Amino acid sequence: MDRDLSEDDSVVDLSFEAGSPLAPPAELLERLPSYDWLLEGGGRQIFFPPLEAPGRPLEQRCWSSFMEHSRVPVVTEQMAREALLSFVSSKCCYGSTAAGDLIIQELKQQTLCRYRLETFTESRISEWTFQPFTNQSVDGPQRGTSPRLWDIKVQVPPMFQEDTRKFQVPHSSLVKECHKCHGRGRYKCSGCHGAGMVRCPSCSGAKRKAKQSRRCPMCSGSGRRRKNSLFEFVTEHRLNCPGELLAKAKGESLFKDENTMVYPIVDFPLREISLASQRGIAEHSATLPSRARVLQQRQTIELIPLTEVHYWYQGQTYVYYIYGTDHRVYVVDYPERYCCGCTII
Repeated sequence: MDRDLSEDDSVVDLSFEAGSPLAPPAELLERLPSYDWLLEGGGRQIFFPPLEAPGRPLEQRCWSSFMEHSRVPVVTEQMAREALLSFVSSKCCYGSTAAGDLIIQELKQQTLCRYRLETFTESRISEWTFQPFTNQSVDGPQRGTSPRLWDIKVQVPPMFQEDTRKFQVPHSSLVKECHKCHGRGRYKCSGCHGAGMVRCPSCSGAKRKAKQSRRCPMCSGSGRRRKNSLFEFVTEHRLNCPGELLAKAKGESLFKDENTMVYPIVDFPLREISLASQRGIAEHSATLPSRARVLQQRQTIELIPLTEVHYWYQGQTYVYYIYGTDHRVYVVDYPERYCCGCTII
């Protein structure tokens, strides 16, 4: 906390001044106590978490019972046609005549397995912030020693959902001379350069607000990005559907294991799934604990249906794919297109 020595009423609120740093220079500030920490740029301290005891290994499973009770429905010709018609109707440059009149020649179907490992972690970072001193009570070192960051009790957030919380470290507040005005009590605002007004940030001086921007593709309009560590593997297939689509496809849950720390799957009928589980857990174990505390891990196996549809229309043969339990469609070369330059996925 910085002391702001005011000489008159012309004092600028430091927290709203354009370009003002969030804290004094790092060399002017003390460091919080901890056994293990790393200093980053801007005076931020990243604190290494304590080591956690591993959970218990998985018991042997009878995978045949899992497979028997998790059967993906077979795609029929009628289902394949309806999926294509639904897809075409949602695209402005694709006609529906071909989808209605085509003749399905062959359905090649395959069920893939997708393994996912999610690790939900917590990291703690310390940063100095400042505010004007107005003779308020100061919780400083005179009241005791500041606890280590990992000793501060924080309520665990909902698992596998991003959450950021800020707390004041007990007994860490300090009163210092203001690093911006050096105790003079005022300085020229760098936002308005002393003019007393700045351009409106919402309309940029146009006197009207710009149109609402579309939903952010990174956070889907939530304002937050998921930060779970994710390892993903999809078994190989003999068809030509792009792998990135299968990674996003909706599947039928076959197996789910969630614990503080999960153990590798070693006895799955498909050896490549067992190897993927071992590789994913090894990667997360080697990279995550050094910077973050592992709160929960979750590994899942899903069945992903994939169908390659060969059809005939006006003397030529074409192909499209149906993937996922919700019957998403990927078209390779649709014969009834009204505009060029479109890539439909």
